[in-house]
Amino acid sequence: MDDLAAIVTLENLEEKMPRWNPASSNHLYALVDMGRTTPLVTDTPPSNGIRFSISDLSPPRTRLLRCIYRERAAISLFDALSGSPLLQDFPDETITLVSQTLARFRAIAVDDYGVPPAQVRVFATEAMRRARNATVMLEAIRAASPGLSVYILAPQVETLFGSVGARSGFVDVKGLFLDLGGGSVQMTYLDTYDSKSSIQEDGVGPEVAAALAGQSLPFGAARLIKVLDNHDVHARAFEISRLRTGMSDAFQRLCARFPSLAANVAETRQGQTYETAKDGSGIDIYLCGGGFRGYGSMLMHTHSIQPYPIPSVGSFTVSGEVFAKTKEMLNVNKSFAGKIFGMSKRRRAQFPAVVEVVDALIASVAPIRSVTFCSGGNREGALMMSLPPEIRVSSPLTCSHNVRESRTPSAPGRNSASIQDVLDTLQSAFPPDLDLAATTTVFGLQLGALYAGQIWTQLGADADANAAAALHNAVSSPDQPGLTHLARAVLGVTLCARWGASLAPIDEQLHQNLRALMDAADPDATFWADYIGVVTATTTRLLRTWPQTSSVLKDNVRFRSAAEHGKKMRIQLDISVSEDAARGVDLDNLLDLFKTVKQKHNGRKVTVTINRLP
Repeated sequence: MDDLAAIVTLENLEEKMPRWNPASSNHLYALVDMGRTTPLVTDTPPSNGIRFSISDLSPPRTRLLRCIYRERAAISLFDALSGSPLLQDFPDETITLVSQTLARFRAIAVDDYGVPPAQVRVFATEAMRRARNATVMLEAIRAASPGLSVYILAPQVETLFGSVGARSGFVDVKGLFLDLGGGSVQMTYLDTYDSKSSIQEDGVGPEVAAALAGQSLPFGAARLIKVLDNHDVHARAFEISRLRTGMSDAFQRLCARFPSLAANVAETRQGQTYETAKDGSGIDIYLCGGGFRGYGSMLMHTHSIQPYPIPSVGSFTVSGEVFAKTKEMLNVNKSFAGKIFGMSKRRRAQFPAVVEVVDALIASVAPIRSVTFCSGGNREGALMMSLPPEIRVSSPLTCSHNVRESRTPSAPGRNSASIQDVLDTLQSAFPPDLDLAATTTVFGLQLGALYAGQIWTQLGADADANAAAALHNAVSSPDQPGLTHLARAVLGVTLCARWGASLAPIDEQLHQNLRALMDAADPDATFWADYIGVVTATTTRLLRTWPQTSSVLKDNVRFRSAAEHGKKMRIQLDISVSEDAARGVDLDNLLDLFKTVKQKHNGRKVTVTINRLP
């Protein structure tokens, strides 16, 4: 097999997987994943489909992992295996179909898109590792696609790619990562805050350390459902016991490897008698893979969770308490006869197996504080691990296409005020004793550059149209790392407030849904969104175009605020305006802008005074 495929382990990862070269003349990469699953929002069979994608890693947007083409072949290698559990073979028709499919994918990449042949890579996982006639499959692939590189991932590499791929969709993460596919489930722990402080020259330190401590368990949804369908009660009980023991052992190894995780567990379990913590403490978990995405779909259906306004992108988070309601969802899966969004017939058939994995996870890890359902997988993980560490740990929001492509001639030029100048002015309207980094705002979520890049655009359009467009753009703009459901909601609602938030009834429903999503995450989130929006509107009424220099901001408008922190926050905001900026502006109208904040947030008060700059 070694002559036909590269066996990729953590030890030979650098050798087998070529690194991204910033000086290359072509930054297109084509990946074929023969062992992953489809995204949450699709309605195709979930487990072990063959996924093909082409990504553009051109700088300076490399960190975005921008996918320019994707396709999926509904071929389940795991389900195709036949025979006893110890002697499993791929049928001849599956071998032919897979080899022809990969030849087609390679032709699309190389002939149609111009991907260098050396940058076309095929990954295989659990099914290829288990198949007795895997060599026959590899020979057929080579015959149909001469020179095509096939990489068979060791379980630890699959754990690495899965966790880093899930992490790729966020700015920063700290928690337990699990990936549930058709044949296996992986568990590891990742702390990107720690990664930033311990970047190593070899570029793999913290991530590989996490993969070494993790484990791949042979209890994927497709495999486990076969066990559950077995009429032998003792066989079922034995396998479920193995699953729970394996899950518990894997978690204990992670605790032994990562002192911060062990300390978190000890602190949150002290005095806890329930599966979920009641004091806001607990373990944060990130889930990816088709099985867990199906569980997320059932959660949304059963509990009317708010990601519905933005179903096609990003991630969403639920509390550990909601996550643990497995019996309710099993009952819904059995009794609900209609279509469940994101759940194919096959995924629903496998749902009891997913619940067994979830129950084993809860029993091993409780108390759980939060669970985030992610969209990344092996493809994103492989691309991320080809990048240098300084790019991997960078914020994807700093290189967003939205900032660059949304700029108009009024946006910053070479000598004009920088985005940071604008952000500094807006942030000066916040009380100085408030930790902005800890708020659920465009600033706390690191969306400031995205926000600032859009507040002086579309100035020729009607304000009401811009308010509606802000909401719809947040929902429908292209997917990218960092723009989770919550981030999109905060960005859209804040931009909507910048334009006055006067909406038609059909848009008002979307506005309410996005605000509900924000309220569920943080009861102060919508207040700050409205406040920032009004502060921005005040700034743009005084300065009608992007400031030509940083001094234009300081010389024309300044904010200063203080806050009283009681049951409801009270803010005193002082606005100082230059004579030039105030010329022709009705200052009373500026004061009226802040009345909407008071009307929407009963009990929170914003008192505003406007003074003239000397």
